[in-house]
Amino acid sequence: MTQLLPQPPDTRVAPVDEIFHDEHVPDPYRWLEDGGSAEVRAWTAAQNARTSAVLDAVPGREALQRRLAELLSVGWVGVPEPRGGRLFYERREGTQNQPVLYVREEPDGAERALVDPNVLSAAGTVALDWHFPSNDGRLLAYGLSSDGSEQSTLHVLDVDTGEPLPDTISRTRHISLAWLADGSGFYYTRLPAPGSVPDGEEGYHRRVLLHRLGDDPDGDALVWSERRDMRESPSVELSDDGRWLLLIVDLGWQQADVYLRDLHDPAGGWITVAEDIEALFSGEVHGETLYLTTNLDAPRSRLLAVPLTHARRERWREIVPERDDAILEGARIVGGRLALHYMVNAQSRLELRSLDGAEAEDVPLPGAGSVTGLGGERGGDALYIGYTSFTVPAAVYRRALAGGAVSEWAGVPGGIDPAAVAVRQVWYGSTDGARVSMFIVAPTGVALDGDRPVLLSGYGGFNISLTPAYSAATAFWLEQGGIFAQPNLRGGGEYGEAWHRAGMREQKQHTFDDFIAAAEWLIAAGSTRPERLAIRGGSNGGLLVGAAITQRPDLFRAAVCAVPLLDMLRFHRFLIAQLWTTEYGSAEDPEQYRWLRAYSPYHRVQAGTRYPAVLFTTAESDSRVAPLHARKMAALLQRVSGATPAKGPILLRVETQAGHGQGKPLAKTIEEQADIWRFICDQLGVPLRGE
Repeated sequence: MTQLLPQPPDTRVAPVDEIFHDEHVPDPYRWLEDGGSAEVRAWTAAQNARTSAVLDAVPGREALQRRLAELLSVGWVGVPEPRGGRLFYERREGTQNQPVLYVREEPDGAERALVDPNVLSAAGTVALDWHFPSNDGRLLAYGLSSDGSEQSTLHVLDVDTGEPLPDTISRTRHISLAWLADGSGFYYTRLPAPGSVPDGEEGYHRRVLLHRLGDDPDGDALVWSERRDMRESPSVELSDDGRWLLLIVDLGWQQADVYLRDLHDPAGGWITVAEDIEALFSGEVHGETLYLTTNLDAPRSRLLAVPLTHARRERWREIVPERDDAILEGARIVGGRLALHYMVNAQSRLELRSLDGAEAEDVPLPGAGSVTGLGGERGGDALYIGYTSFTVPAAVYRRALAGGAVSEWAGVPGGIDPAAVAVRQVWYGSTDGARVSMFIVAPTGVALDGDRPVLLSGYGGFNISLTPAYSAATAFWLEQGGIFAQPNLRGGGEYGEAWHRAGMREQKQHTFDDFIAAAEWLIAAGSTRPERLAIRGGSNGGLLVGAAITQRPDLFRAAVCAVPLLDMLRFHRFLIAQLWTTEYGSAEDPEQYRWLRAYSPYHRVQAGTRYPAVLFTTAESDSRVAPLHARKMAALLQRVSGATPAKGPILLRVETQAGHGQGKPLAKTIEEQADIWRFICDQLGVPLRGE
C-alpha cells in the first residue's frame, strides 16, 4: 500500500498501576475495557472508520468480494441424527445466512423444514444453536440466540404438525439435554437466574434440572448442582429404556467426574463411577453396560466397559486398549456395534467393532481428511459419517451396518479440484527438538523460489485438533497463488493428552515455539521470506498470533489476530474466562502469574520494535472472549508504531451484532472475509486476480 494512510484516532493514555505479587504492572489503556462507555464507543467507531478507509483503498476490492461471495455460498450440510425412523439434520444452501433444520423419513423420504432461523431476522442474526429430537422423533427441543451471543432460549416443537409447544426456557446456553423415554419431558442443563449468584458469575454455576412438558420451568426440579467449583460443566444422557441417567461433570480440560443414577429406584442416589481422578471421560449406556472412552492411564485414550450394577473401578474392563499409532477421538454405539473414530498423524480413520471390542472392520473414507461427526441410533441399522478435507466441502456418507459400501448421502457443490493442488505433510524440529507435523497446501506445480506468499495458521490449545478441512478462504488463497500452512502445535489434541499437556499452563511457551519454528522452517525450505509471510489465528489462536508478533516480529510481514486473548494477567476476570484457568493458569496465583507474565502479548510490546502489520478483529456481542483484548492491544501497538513505524498499518475491526463467530450470518462473514483478504493480499504484495 503506497498511498498515504489515514492516521489512527487519538487514544487517551491513562495508566493504571496494578500490583501483582509485589510487582508493579502499568496498564496504559485500562479505560478501553469498558465497552459500554460513550468514550470507548466513539473511539471504536473512529477505529472502524479508519480500517474501512484503509482497506477500501486496496485495488481489486470488487473482484475479491465477488469471488469470496461465490466461494462462501457453496452451502453446508450437517450429520443427520436418526430418531424413530426420522432423520434430523441442518443444511445451509447458497446465500442463506443461517442453516435450516430439516426432517425426513429415513432413509429416502421427502424432507421438510422444521426450524428456519432466516425468517426470524431480516439481517440473518438469529441463529439455531442446537437441537435435540426425542427418542421417537415426535418432539424437538431447540435453541435460538441473537447477534452471535450464544445466549440460547429453548423451544419445543411438535414434529408431526410443525406447531410450537408453549414450553420456553431461557438461559440454556451450551445445553446438554436428554429426553425421557416417553417424551413427557427432559433432563437439561441451565445457567442460574440473574441475582441468584454473585455479579459476574452468571455464566457459571451450571445445573441439571428435570422439566415436564407444560410445567413452569422456574419450578423444575433440581437434579444436580455444583459441588466444588462454579466452573463445573455437567452433561446428561439417558439409556434407551429410560432407566439409567448418566452424568459427566467436566472440570476444565483435564478432568471429568462420572456418575450414574438408577431412575427405577426412587430412593437411590448417585452412584460414583469416577471422581477426583485427573482424566477425561465420555460415554454412553447400552444394555447393562456403561461404555467409557477415557485417557486414564492411556494418553491416546482407550475404551472401557463398566457394569451398571457394579460400577466400582475394580470391575472396569478394558475392551479396546490404547494404540501406539493412533489417538482414539471418540466411540459411539450404533446398531449394536462400536463405531470408533481414530486419528493417525492428524488424519481420521474409522472402524467398526463388536461390543466386546474383539472383531474389527475398517470403514473406508474418501481420502486423507477428517471425520466431522457420526450419526446413528444404538438400535439402528445405519451409520452416518460427516467428512471433509482440504479439497472436499462438507459431505455426509452412509454405511449400512449389515454390510456394503460407504455411499454419499449428501454433499454441497463446489470444492477444489484435487489435481489443482498439492497437499503434503511435513515434520520439522521445534526449539527444544520436539518433532511437529504440518500440512502444506499449495497450487500444483508452484515454484518454491523463496518468494511465495504464505499464510501460516495455527491454534494449539484446549486439546483441540487442527486436521484437514475445507475452507472457502483457503480456496481463494490458492487461486491467488498463495500457499497455506497448518502446523499441529503442542497444546492441541492431534497426538494425545501428552501432546496437549506439553502446550498448556507452565508449558504454554512450547505452543509459541512450535509456531515460530514452523515459520522458520518455511523460510529455510525455500517457500517464502519474512516479507511474504502472514499469520492468522482466532481465539486461543489469536493469543498464538499475539505471542508470535511480540516474540519474533522479524519473521512476519502481516498478522490477522481474531477474537483474541492478549492481556493474560486479567483475562480471567471477564465473561466466561474463568473456565480457561485450568488451561492457562491465573495471575491470582504467584507461580502462575510468572508463567503468564512471561508471554502475555499485551505486556511484551516494546517501544523501538518494528512490528508486522496487524488486523485485529473482534465483535461487540462476543460472550466468550471480551473485545477489550483487541481494543487495548491495537491502541498499544498503534502508539509504539508512531515512533518506530510498523511494517504496515495496525488496524482494528469491531463487528456489530456478532459474537465469537458461532451463528454469524453469511452476509457478515463475506464482509469480514473480504476485509481480511484485502489486508493480507495488500500486505504480501499479491495482486488480486480478476481485475
